[in-house]
Amino acid sequence: MLFQFLGGLGIFLFGIQIMGDGLQKSAGDSLRELLNRFTSTPLKAVLTGILVTTLIQSSSGTTVLTVGLVSAGFMTLRQAIGVIMGANVGTTITAFIIGINIGEYALPILGVGAILLFFFKKQFINNMGQIMFGFGALFYGLELMGSGMAPLEEVAAFNDLMINLSHHPIFAVFTGTGMTLVMQSSSATVGILQKLYMQGSISLGAVLPVLFGDNIGTTITAILATIGASTAAKRTAGAHVLFNIVGTIVFLIFLNPFTSLLLLISQALDLNPALQIAFAHGLFNIGNVLIQFWFISNIATLMEKIIPGKDAVVEYDTTNLDTKVIQTSPNVALSQAKLEINQMSKFAIEEFHHAFSYYREQNENDLSTVNHLEEAVNNIDQRLTEYLMIVSAEKLTIAESNELSALIDITKYLERIGDHSENIAKNVKEVLKIDKKAKSKEKGRSNGEKRSLYDTDVISMFKMVELIVKMAVRAYEEDNENLAHKVLEHDPFINEMEVKLRKKYIESINNGSEKPGDGILFIDIVSSLERIGDHSVKIARHVTTKHSVSSLSETFEKTKDKLFSFENE
Repeated sequence: MLFQFLGGLGIFLFGIQIMGDGLQKSAGDSLRELLNRFTSTPLKAVLTGILVTTLIQSSSGTTVLTVGLVSAGFMTLRQAIGVIMGANVGTTITAFIIGINIGEYALPILGVGAILLFFFKKQFINNMGQIMFGFGALFYGLELMGSGMAPLEEVAAFNDLMINLSHHPIFAVFTGTGMTLVMQSSSATVGILQKLYMQGSISLGAVLPVLFGDNIGTTITAILATIGASTAAKRTAGAHVLFNIVGTIVFLIFLNPFTSLLLLISQALDLNPALQIAFAHGLFNIGNVLIQFWFISNIATLMEKIIPGKDAVVEYDTTNLDTKVIQTSPNVALSQAKLEINQMSKFAIEEFHHAFSYYREQNENDLSTVNHLEEAVNNIDQRLTEYLMIVSAEKLTIAESNELSALIDITKYLERIGDHSENIAKNVKEVLKIDKKAKSKEKGRSNGEKRSLYDTDVISMFKMVELIVKMAVRAYEEDNENLAHKVLEHDPFINEMEVKLRKKYIESINNGSEKPGDGILFIDIVSSLERIGDHSVKIARHVTTKHSVSSLSETFEKTKDKLFSFENE
């Protein structure tokens, strides 16, 4: 019984995961954009949460995406609460799928899915195969679990437990929470309940409180996603927990009327036991949203009081890119894109500054800020690139085409500056981790003692790179050729610093004054600084090239009459 149940549970969980992955691949990379764009009002946020969760078959996945967007400043706490409410409704779709008993066809569906997955090269067919394979595995796992659990109704201890659950709803809620915490899937808990209820092993009075507790258990994923995240992200996870706890309390108070309503619906629609549980799950989540939807602002305010502190989020203006102006005026669209690049450059500079600060101070807040800013830079890169690709499809003048090309290039240079800043922070963290392990092996050293990473040569290089990044960005924003030339003049010094520091750390490793692991990480930091300098130089070159092309055009305009008269002669 145990082996068959565990094997069936494993196949069921694998089926849900692989089906969700297939659905997510089919939907492309638009899910994050969907969450980001269509959450301007609470109602839109709820509907978007339902849609995204239905597509990926995971409320936890939607919640984690939402926490990431809140951390990066692309979504407010109030918007996020709406999405989470929608995610709770969207996850009930799995229960309805399970309720449609097609277990007899599970193996053929698995077989067809495997054929599409392994014998076709086209990505779309592979994705469809993955969805079908996961779908089949889900039902096959359910069949195994059902047949494994069938003899339980003859076990006296199990029957006693089910009777206790019926008589003690609060105990049943904790049971549901615990089951979901262990299995990390509310769908798995619902599936088990459906099978037990179909077999008559558990009464409806015991099923419903377990079902309510299952919704509380699913919040653990959101809580785990906030480890090391911003205050706003922690508030989002807290709102998720509060939403489900309040809903559970309300429905426990009205458990008898809710049970009567469910039985009435079941009789009217002639529902099988599995679909009864699916309807119960759906009614609970929809009812919970209808009750708490009107209190989103209050929930947000309460979370701000429960989890105090300043939001370590990026203030991001999403109004720059307007697709409506692309066809009517590509030139205005390019101006909007430049405003977005100005915002992106601000974030990239700030990210570098916090990476530098993390090197000097080893303050975890700086590391957290680097991660949030990197999220913001990457998101802008994606939005801006998509926007510029749409602009490129329009009929553009030569000047507009040149401007478009420059915007695309500079977007990528800024994104790479962000990547290298993040790499620096990761390398510093790795050095500290290695040093912490070394400390734990040595006696007499204080655990609270911080490692000094201060190297005057590296600090000088950081300062030099920070200066030329700011100069390059300012040169581009102001179209300042003199500033751009100053950036180009500083480039050889940075390259020279990189060569000297690389040689210095290699010698330190060879003579034993620096550990090989630490030395390599310091070399990586120096390399990242040099590459940030290179990308700054590329930004500056766009300014100098633009001016050199302009001067050539002016020269041609001044001399073309003489040239044409010479040709006539």
